This record gives sequence, C-alpha cells and structure tokens, in this order.
Amino acid sequence: MLNWDDPLSKTTPTAATAIPPSAEALSAEAQAEPQSLAASYAASETLGGMDFDGSSLEDKGVVLPGSMPEETASTPAEEQLAEKAMEGIERDQTEIADSLAPVKASDKRVINGEADVNQLAPFKYPWAWEYFLNANKNHWTPLDINMAQDVQDYQHKLNDAEKHVYTNVLAYLTTSDILAMRNIGLAVMEKMTAPELQIYQARQVYEEALHTWTYQHCIETIGLDQGEIYNRYRVVPAIHGKIKLANKRLDSVMRSDMDLRDPDNLNDFVMAYIFFAGIFEGTWFYNGFTPIFSLQRRGLMKGTSEQLQYIMRDEVMHASFGIRVVKQIMLENDVTLDPKAIREMWDESEAAEIAYAHYILKDPILGYTAEDHIEQFRFIANRRARQLGLEEPFPNAQNRNAWLDEQANMKKEKNFFETRVTEYQTGGALDWG
Repeated sequence: MLNWDDPLSKTTPTAATAIPPSAEALSAEAQAEPQSLAASYAASETLGGMDFDGSSLEDKGVVLPGSMPEETASTPAEEQLAEKAMEGIERDQTEIADSLAPVKASDKRVINGEADVNQLAPFKYPWAWEYFLNANKNHWTPLDINMAQDVQDYQHKLNDAEKHVYTNVLAYLTTSDILAMRNIGLAVMEKMTAPELQIYQARQVYEEALHTWTYQHCIETIGLDQGEIYNRYRVVPAIHGKIKLANKRLDSVMRSDMDLRDPDNLNDFVMAYIFFAGIFEGTWFYNGFTPIFSLQRRGLMKGTSEQLQYIMRDEVMHASFGIRVVKQIMLENDVTLDPKAIREMWDESEAAEIAYAHYILKDPILGYTAEDHIEQFRFIANRRARQLGLEEPFPNAQNRNAWLDEQANMKKEKNFFETRVTEYQTGGALDWG
C-alpha cells in the first residue's frame, strides 16, 4: 500500500502481507506457476496465445512463458539517438548556467537586447527611470479642476466661431489620444528590452487614457452631443486627414511579429517612432492646444485650459522621452535615415496641419488665426528636428505664439476657497529637458 504521508517511501505492508511467506509456500507457488498462468490465460479468454479479438498477445506486448527476448546489440541509429539525447542534456545544462548569470547593465539594449527584461536594475538608462519619477510629480485627474465657469462661458460668452474652435479641437484630441495610447501599448512598449523604458511607457499608456477621460469630462460637463463630437474625425475631412496620416505612419509597426533584427523592419520602426515622438506628440499635440489657450488668455474657458495645461506637461515629456529613445535606437543599431523619406514625412504633416487649421479657424477668433497656427506648427517642427539631430524642415519659421511655452511651466495661484489645490509637485519641481 502506498504511504500517502510520504509517497517516496517504501510501501506500507498491509494485513495480508505483513507476515512473510514460508520457504515451503514459496516453493509450492513456484511449482504452481504454469498452472496459474494457464488459468489466467483462460480467464482472459485466450486460446493458443490469441486474444478474443484474434490478435496475438505478443502483438499486444504480453510476454509468454519461455518467450523472453534475448538481449541484442544497439543499432547505429539507436546509438546516434542516444548521442543526441546527451548533447541535449549538456546544452540544457549550459543554458541553465547562463540563465543563472547576473545581469550586467552593459548587456542591456533598447531593442533586441538579450538581458533579462524582468530585472530593473542595474540601470543602463537611468534617465528613463527619471522620466518615470518626474511623470508621477504631474499626477492629477480631471475631477480636480472646477469647470463651472466653462459651462457659463460656452453657453453665454462664446460666439459661433469660438464654439466651432472649441468643439473641433476636442473632436480631434479625443481620437488622437486613444491612437497614442494604442501605439505605445501595442506597438512600442512590447518591443523595448530594457524594463526601465517599459515602466515609463506603462505610465505613458495610463496618461493617454487619463487625457481621453479629460476630454470626455469636458464634453459631458459642457453638455455637448458625445456621438456627434466623437464622430467628427470620421466625417470632417480636415480632422480625418490627420488621423488617416497617423494611422498610415503607425499601422505598419502595430504587428506583434515585427522582427527588428531585419534592417527593413528596423527602418520602418525608427521612421514611425520619429513621426510619433517628433510630429504626432511633439508638434501636433503641442500646437493643438493653442486655440483653446488663446481663449484662456481672454479669460474664457479657463477650466478646460487648465486641464490642457496638465495634459501639455505630459505630452512634452512623452515627446522628449520618445526622441531620446529613438536616438538611442539609431545609435545602438547604426541606423542611417533616408533624407528624402524624412522630407516627405514633414511635408505630409504640414499639409495635414494646414487643412486642419483652415477648418477649425475658417472664421478667425480674436487674437488667433489659421496663419498663426500654421506658422507655429512650422516653428515647433524645427525645434523637434533639432532635438532629433535632423535638418530643420522649415527654415526661418517664426514663433507666432511666444506665450505657448509658458503653458507647460506656468505656476498657477489658487484661491483655496474657490477651487481644489491641484499643484501637487508640479510646476517648478518638474524638469522638462
């Protein structure tokens, strides 16, 4: 009987086997064996070594008395199989020894790394960890900001042109941040092979979801038609054009089976990352909040503008991080970009921004025009190109809105009795790089 308390111990004797049989009993059992075997064959309905289904017992692997096979020498095929088995054991032992080796920072790479991606330290990219720590200093939610005055402004103070600007900026941003969230979560993060990079990008995915919540909160608070606002990117050509271009630039890297050791795939990934960090987040988003900030400068829609200030701080960090990562990828993998492809990327992005600006600002609002928006896009694009180490795409572009940079660094003073304190560790505590 099996000892369940210790299954590896010797079997526990039962009452029937506790007393060992005598020598006489063993002799009698040995003499009766042929008869007992014959009886057992009969009981199993055998005849002449055949089972009831007509098949041979030997065919079924039953060894009949007197038919024990003689030992035979191993064949060459069996010896070769045994050698392969031993090689496999030795290889497994080597792999185990390698897996037990400590991780060295020098073994890490942004992509195509071989170090254990589950081990955070030692850091090879301590700057990525600093981005994560800084991101947490800008913690907030849209519920922290008082939106009551915005309801009054929208209903009683904004004219039709200003309402057109406000609603269409929200319509563009709602879809864009979901696209950004999916791109980082599905296309970029999984291809990183250093955990300090992935941890910041996990925070970035959360922040993109938070931004989407913020736009939704503004839409709900103002009382706008959600279905109509969210569907504008599908029915308004100027908004659809920017989303379509982003999808074209980013869809190719959404594949989970993308092999970044292949030079063509790697080049596609780098170009997509440059577009995402340098244009989509670094230029379109950065410039995209400006129309609503122009309302804030006149004392209108201040709650929405404050929401966008927090979002802008996040987006500045997203763009800065992405630019640093893509430059590191190019350095580690010796990537050379095609100047013609870069030029085409800037030109496509400018064309989409021009169409968008002329739609949302078809009727200028006080202190802000389509020409202001387009020129500011070009100015910011030059800045991102310099950060990427690329040639400026729009030489001599003018900084039409010098006040825009203040929005990401503005330290807001609050009346404790009128609004919640939302500064946390923001403002001067953040280093935007």
